[in-house]
Amino acid sequence: ARNRIGGRIWTSQQWTDVPLDLGASWIHGTEDNPITALADEIGAKRAITSYERSIRYDPKGTIVSDARDRAIEQVQKTVTLAVAKANQSSRDISLQQALDKVVDWRKLSVAERQNIEFFLNSTIEQEYAGDVAQLSAQYFDDQDEFDGDDALFLRGYQVIPEFLARGLEIHLNQPVTKVRYSESGVVVTTQQAEYSADRAVITLPLGVLQKSNIQFSPALPAQKAAAIRNLGMGLLNKLYLRFPTVFWPKEYDWLEYIPVAKGHWTEWVSFAQITQKPVLLGFSAAAFARELEGWTDEKIVASAMSTLRTIFGKTIPEPTEFQLTRWASDPFAYGSYSYNAVGTSPKTRTQLAAPVAKRLYFAGEATSPDHPSTVHGAYLSGLRVAEEITGE
Repeated sequence: ARNRIGGRIWTSQQWTDVPLDLGASWIHGTEDNPITALADEIGAKRAITSYERSIRYDPKGTIVSDARDRAIEQVQKTVTLAVAKANQSSRDISLQQALDKVVDWRKLSVAERQNIEFFLNSTIEQEYAGDVAQLSAQYFDDQDEFDGDDALFLRGYQVIPEFLARGLEIHLNQPVTKVRYSESGVVVTTQQAEYSADRAVITLPLGVLQKSNIQFSPALPAQKAAAIRNLGMGLLNKLYLRFPTVFWPKEYDWLEYIPVAKGHWTEWVSFAQITQKPVLLGFSAAAFARELEGWTDEKIVASAMSTLRTIFGKTIPEPTEFQLTRWASDPFAYGSYSYNAVGTSPKTRTQLAAPVAKRLYFAGEATSPDHPSTVHGAYLSGLRVAEEITGE
């Protein structure tokens, strides 16, 4: 549909000296990861970022005390208890509801509430791109992970789809409007043309499937339609800020901030050490990200700068340039990646992945029960579909 390949892999070349990933950024877990193998095959240069190289600031911009760090670590035990109790029930509830059963919010101090909300946003909502009020308490984190580090591509993630696309005939600017399938084959109608084939592989993002802007004829089976409807499409947006100089501690990869209001610019990545450029990346996730999408660019930047000035002082320079994303507003994505919403599980993803009439085959991160929300999950789902087709 787009004028480029890659979909939610999108490397911006706007700043010629530092390619920036507006979509997928990291190889998450480099050991035995198929994306690592592809990167090795093409000699793609990578940089390792580590949560060990992180620094955390409190709402006043002061480095967090050891005591407060320990208190935040204790939140993990509270969440674990809440999840354990939720798992004892046959009825799934949201992670927020599970927490409400073990936390007496009325008795918490302001700092205690901030600690819990910081943990929930930085560790869970930023990871799964869904609000704790929508995430399944039983299955929000039910996925396999590869061991190893997290690696960034110095030339951007785009090197992977570019490599995979070599020698392929790809028609760009072809938004699909209709998919008809029968015993005789598949006809895909776009805004520009019509394509016939024996089979079609559907890799539409979950958010696009949920909008129902593409007509399937006959309609998709009820079980698949339910999977599309019930899984959650999450949101994680990015704001890159470029400055005249580096004014933050260069030795850290991650800068964390405990905000007064939940989710307001809690996570930052420094590119000062990775690329030797004065660039900061700020994340917004879930509810706060959806709120920001309605703001002007200038208001978003001003909001982020307010946080940075709280931490580093009012005399820090204005950014010289910025780049930001609005994935929920993107008509070819309608979100960043999927999550297990209340009432869904890895089994729901298997239902989404099931072929239809030996004509339609479904791939993409949302169809991966083991590795959802990741590039490697999407890639592995493509290999699965290839085997399903060739094995018939």
